[in-house]
Amino acid sequence: MRPLMPAVLLLAMGSAQAAPIAMEDQSQLHVPDAQAAPQFAPPAESELPDNAFGKMVRDGHALFVDTRRLMPEAVGNGLNCSNCHLDQGRLAHSAPLWGAYPMYPAYRKKNDKVNTFAERIQGCFQFSMNGKPPAADSPQMTALSVYAYWLSTKAPTGIEIAGRGYPDVPRPQGGYDFKRGQQVYQEHCAICHGDNGEGQKVAGEYVMPPLWGKDSYNWGAGMHRINTAASFIKYNMPLGKPGSLSDEQAWDVAAWVNRHERPQDPRLVEGSVEKTRLKFHANDGVNLYGQKVDGVLIGQGIR
Repeated sequence: MRPLMPAVLLLAMGSAQAAPIAMEDQSQLHVPDAQAAPQFAPPAESELPDNAFGKMVRDGHALFVDTRRLMPEAVGNGLNCSNCHLDQGRLAHSAPLWGAYPMYPAYRKKNDKVNTFAERIQGCFQFSMNGKPPAADSPQMTALSVYAYWLSTKAPTGIEIAGRGYPDVPRPQGGYDFKRGQQVYQEHCAICHGDNGEGQKVAGEYVMPPLWGKDSYNWGAGMHRINTAASFIKYNMPLGKPGSLSDEQAWDVAAWVNRHERPQDPRLVEGSVEKTRLKFHANDGVNLYGQKVDGVLIGQGIR
């Protein structure tokens, strides 16, 4: 029998001999059918132990729901983690933490590497929060990871649980329409997010998140994809009335929101929107980055 080659030597030879590995993009792992009723229930706060672990979970929860105020050095806009992961990261069909934590490590085409869960969170800070990602071994990152771990207590590992992610919403046969989307926005969204997507503040702090402009997610965030935003909207909005919009309405209003400017993609290539579009956006779902709408180039960014 041929002796096994030492692992260190295999790693050393890898760059010279290994053939390129074609891996699927797991950044948007398959989401179970929305019709499949979620069976998993995260633990209740009353189940937290009164010890060091329980304190760490509570610290992570505080950072998750009050990210902007507690981590100003890492957040560059007006959002908190809980704006996209509703009910404190618990809500099914709203990318709940209990559906995400057990699926990592995973390869992501977005940064072309196998990501740990901490690296996945760092991506949220860079794009959705338009900020500076905290170090993977920082106390804040540890607390956020521990909170996600606790919410997934007893969840199966590596299995896509019903309720994880944002379920796909079929694209309307006639496509999306900006004018219809503007009408849907004014009728159902403006009351919380403002006529101009500016959100709402109380005592200087956002209580309703801005959907475009300098304090919203940037052009690299997953939510800039119209299909992703349509999914989030369909299953979670308007707040308190999930599922009340039709598929067409969800796509239309998602397109309306994402035709507005927001902070630039931090991966901007050589200062060029077109080069950035070709490298990062051309095959990234349905999005408007680098396209012209009514003669205006989308993706120029805003400060």
